[in-house]
Amino acid sequence: MISAFVIFIKQPEEKNIMNQNNQNQGQQINIELGEKEAEGIYSNLAIITHSPAEFIIDFTRIVPGVPKAKVHARIITTPQHAKMLMKALKENIEKFEARFGEIVIDTPQNQHFGFVPVTKDEKVN
Repeated sequence: MISAFVIFIKQPEEKNIMNQNNQNQGQQINIELGEKEAEGIYSNLAIITHSPAEFIIDFTRIVPGVPKAKVHARIITTPQHAKMLMKALKENIEKFEARFGEIVIDTPQNQHFGFVPVTKDEKVN
């Protein structure tokens, strides 16, 4: 089952009867998926930053033993769309777990990506 994150855009209100009757209906958008995009990009790490105006999500993948990772895709969106994406992900994870069982997040205790925490006796330059 494929699930899509779809946003319905409401049309501006106008003062005629026809638009008042259709006020609660959103505009339908046809989404085209190109061949390259349909292949997808694998990512096992997302780095999320934000400002007052936008959220930036960088998708990368890390490989054991390789100290450098490349950003393969960057999504820049509004805080409102980021929250709608979070809600859509939550709903889809709930549907997935209802069908296939709980997703278990099992991260080894000593696994660190990027920066390794400093011990008490270690000096930092």
